[in-house]
Amino acid sequence: MGGIEMGKKDEMAAMTTSLRGRVKNTGLPKSHALLPLLEAVVNGIQAIDARFEEDRSQGRLDVRIVRSPQVGFDLGITGPGRTPLEPIIGFVVTDNGVGFTAENMKSFETLDSDYKSADGCRGVGRLLWLKAFSKVVVKSTYEGEDGTLQGRQFRFSVEREVEPIEPAETLDDTGTIVELDGFGAAYQKSAHKTAGAIAREVFEHCIWYFLRPGGAPEIRVVDDGETVLLRELMDEFVYSEMPTKTIDVKGEKFDMVNLCLKSSTRNQTPRLYWCAASRVVTEENITGKVPGLYGRLKDENGADFTYVCYLASDYLDANVRADRTAFDIDDTIEGNTIEGEITLADVRTAVLAEIEILLANELAAARDEGKSRVNDYVSNHSPRYRPLLKRMESLGLTVDPSMKNTELEAVLHRELQKLEAETLAETQQIFAEDGAERPADYQERLDEYLAKITDINQSDLAAYVARRRVILEVLAKLIRSNDEGKYCREDEIHNLLIPMRKDSNEIGTDASNLWIIDERLAFHDYLASDKTFNSMPITDSKSAKEPDIIATRLAGSAVLAAERQSVPLSSIVVVEIKRPMRTDASEDNNPIDQCLGYVKQIREGGAKTSDGRPIPKSEEAPAFCYIIADLTPKMIDRCELASLRPTQDGLAYFGFNDARRVYIEVISFDGLVNGATERNRAFFDRLGLPASR
Repeated sequence: MGGIEMGKKDEMAAMTTSLRGRVKNTGLPKSHALLPLLEAVVNGIQAIDARFEEDRSQGRLDVRIVRSPQVGFDLGITGPGRTPLEPIIGFVVTDNGVGFTAENMKSFETLDSDYKSADGCRGVGRLLWLKAFSKVVVKSTYEGEDGTLQGRQFRFSVEREVEPIEPAETLDDTGTIVELDGFGAAYQKSAHKTAGAIAREVFEHCIWYFLRPGGAPEIRVVDDGETVLLRELMDEFVYSEMPTKTIDVKGEKFDMVNLCLKSSTRNQTPRLYWCAASRVVTEENITGKVPGLYGRLKDENGADFTYVCYLASDYLDANVRADRTAFDIDDTIEGNTIEGEITLADVRTAVLAEIEILLANELAAARDEGKSRVNDYVSNHSPRYRPLLKRMESLGLTVDPSMKNTELEAVLHRELQKLEAETLAETQQIFAEDGAERPADYQERLDEYLAKITDINQSDLAAYVARRRVILEVLAKLIRSNDEGKYCREDEIHNLLIPMRKDSNEIGTDASNLWIIDERLAFHDYLASDKTFNSMPITDSKSAKEPDIIATRLAGSAVLAAERQSVPLSSIVVVEIKRPMRTDASEDNNPIDQCLGYVKQIREGGAKTSDGRPIPKSEEAPAFCYIIADLTPKMIDRCELASLRPTQDGLAYFGFNDARRVYIEVISFDGLVNGATERNRAFFDRLGLPASR
């Protein structure tokens, strides 16, 4: 056994690695299509750092965009005066750093090399090159051991790996040219297309180098005569720098570089950039994660800015994934954590707490502005949320002042639901303690509970009253003529008052707006809307006539009783609606006579309750007829022939028909809206709502 083991040991050889397999197993999301280019840029910056440690301003790095030489046809899609951009097929990155020295070359040829691990390098940048580009050529000049300039040139591909090119060209100065060619179609499609957009992505990825002491070398992005200087982007985007902060999370130090970006920046959302190896790894939108942090903030002079934070630490460097698109750190851990174990949530909580301190004045102003926004919305649009106003701080409710009404409505509705759910839970708890030995703070909790109940009830009432105002506004618009001088059909008004072809058993109480005509119509035993007599369960009539609206009440029942089965009928109400400004109230089409006929049929039609019990003849039951129609000359004639009297404002006629024992009101549409508005005005005023007219 020992000899065999020794023999095996003698036969052991170094393990080999497949470049093709490594490239295949290296991830590169399409959303990170330019990451291979960014890796080449960072390599160039590090090479410049190695050469110009004392004065990085001597460093130069160019990114040249290479486009397809094929000339496309201008179909005018891009707009007049613009020529379409040819597809990007590659990039050329040139730097004047130390070049591919012997150590650098050895590291390049060794997968997972730790040669530059101190700089956060994982040796995967060149794998990403082959992931997105079919061919890579490297040309480099470096200083040899004897002080002379030496040239090095090679191709890099999955098929042939590192293939030297002889003779190697020697440049006039040290530096490297990396040619990335054959941009994959899927990545090409997902990448930015213009020099400006590409320069901005390079800038954001490498901004750490611009912010550090000593700054960054001169970096340019060049595209067919257009040149973008990244240093100028700093002036274009950065409004001001804030103090760098260091926070401690379970013994690990994290550095926060805080920036105020100008309001002209296209991305105006506050962001947290998680950095490692002097690169941006992930970007997180922190909108709303600190109370008052929504979009742009205002400084003490009233100028707008967007806050961003770049977070870096040795801990993040040590736990970044090989492809540098994420971290090998749990976001959260359920249950007990290992002592000293850090999650992203731990770090995020500490960062957000520091941001709240750093931006205390600006956030306070933003919260005040959001509170004013809520106050304005509640006062003018949704008074039902007024109980939330005095509870905003205790609820931790803050909103974006620029939020749309629909979005704000959703936020407030959600908060009100939470308040109602909390109150329901408190109800169960408080009543569970009732009769038992009460805790010392029982009375205080009970008072707070009753205050919440009062607020919620007021909210429900406010919602009901506000809905009435909206309904009156809609009705006021319906009765006006349109741009063509035409009026709406009667069915539109009918459906607003109550859905057509429905009865009490098919609609909820909220679907009826008959309070517009008479508040008493909100309470009924049976209600039918535009249904024939022979389809109503309360009659045995065979008539196919259709009163617009008919309502009945039974005698002997309280208004709020759950079941109303007693007889006889205590009242009958018939409503007839005509089209605004309709002029055909002739003798054959007289709505007053129609209503009187409907009342007669109900009194003599063998009425039943809604559950089928017979109702005795109701010849003495009070009956009320409401005709909603504009007071045209013909309609006024019909009112006068029926011995009806005009109201003081001239917007309605009323009277009692002795022969049929029926009270009649003919109400114009203006009179209908005015009357309902006046009856509800006290409620509108109480809620601070303007009347609809």
